[in-house]
Amino acid sequence: MQDTYKHKGQRKKLTGELKKKGIDDERVLAAILKIPRHFFMDIGFDKLAYQNKAFPIGAGQTISQPYTVAFQTQLLNIKKGDKVLEIGTGSGYQTAVLLELGARVYTIERQKELFQKSRVLLASLNYEAHFFYGDGYKGKPTYGPYDKIIVTAGAPYIPEDLKGQLKVGGILVIPVGDSEKQLMYSVIRVSKTEFRKTELGNFMFVPMLEGKTNN
Repeated sequence: MQDTYKHKGQRKKLTGELKKKGIDDERVLAAILKIPRHFFMDIGFDKLAYQNKAFPIGAGQTISQPYTVAFQTQLLNIKKGDKVLEIGTGSGYQTAVLLELGARVYTIERQKELFQKSRVLLASLNYEAHFFYGDGYKGKPTYGPYDKIIVTAGAPYIPEDLKGQLKVGGILVIPVGDSEKQLMYSVIRVSKTEFRKTELGNFMFVPMLEGKTNN
């Protein structure tokens, strides 16, 4: 794997595009600028890696478009040392962005192929996260509560288990809807029993599947 001057130039151009689309968190933009997205994609997509598009990564899944990654990350308002639960490791690219911002990441993937591949790749890039293979709907209560939770697949509803694993003041970012499109929500835990939900526009993700893992 090589990260050439051309790749770095393409990332610089991409961050400029993201700024124009409203991404103004300089730390998020710096992470996008630093991380070689092409490492997280099949070699055949190398020349396309810095387009603002989603691409297939195997197992019927996709790597989200850079704007979506940046948008969700910006909503989380990551602070160094935040404990973050990620539902849907996928390629590991979003995981790398969270780690670059100084988060402690606990990430769950239900596709065995992607679970194994992303774990090896991130380790090779010297990124350390806690990886789990399984159903993301239940979260990972053993390691909670979490400062932030991010869901990277379209859910039909907001799982109560995930809300329950947020710290008071914590933020859950999740796309909710059917297989065609979803609405992005930011859910802030205001108190032990109260949550404030904000709707933040339409997005498209692969569906989040409940109670299933794929070997």
